[in-house]
Amino acid sequence: MADLTADLFVTLDGFAAGVGTGAFFDCPGADLDAWVRRESQTPQILLMGRVTYETLAEISSAAVDEASTQMNDLPKAVFSNTLREPLSWKNARLVHGDLAEGIRALKRESEVPLRSIGSLMLVRGLLELGLVDRLRLMVFPLTLGGDGREPAFAGFPRTGLELAGTEVLDSRLVLLEYRPAEVSPPVRPA
Repeated sequence: MADLTADLFVTLDGFAAGVGTGAFFDCPGADLDAWVRRESQTPQILLMGRVTYETLAEISSAAVDEASTQMNDLPKAVFSNTLREPLSWKNARLVHGDLAEGIRALKRESEVPLRSIGSLMLVRGLLELGLVDRLRLMVFPLTLGGDGREPAFAGFPRTGLELAGTEVLDSRLVLLEYRPAEVSPPVRPA
């Protein structure tokens, strides 16, 4: 059965996007570029929701840089009940209907790992269903405060996690890797 890794890029104050920030929250770097390239070269099926699909398809399908070309070549599964086939991005297929059924089928059938990129609603659903094997957070060294958009963990279920690894990139970004762990129920005052 294929493992599923959920990757999220977030700021220190937990936002996945912000007003006036560009790619990688305007924190590019050689290590980050190498990490993106390395992850793009790994055999995998990319999982994404409609919004992430539409954004990345527009950027990557026309780009000629190495990472975009590799992403274009990777198989992609887009989870949406509103999109219709055919999808315009190369190697993308539509999965609609029940999320749990779709993911479980992919996990059973796939010979390569599954990896979601972005797609906060999709990741939330995957965590609620207990289908995430690894959650990786790339933490960027800034707070967005009132300029923050898309709080990364708003509405996420209570989830226990165990730290499985860390990596520092460009002397300022921190990659945190977690695996699911048992979570204690909340302590209620008597």
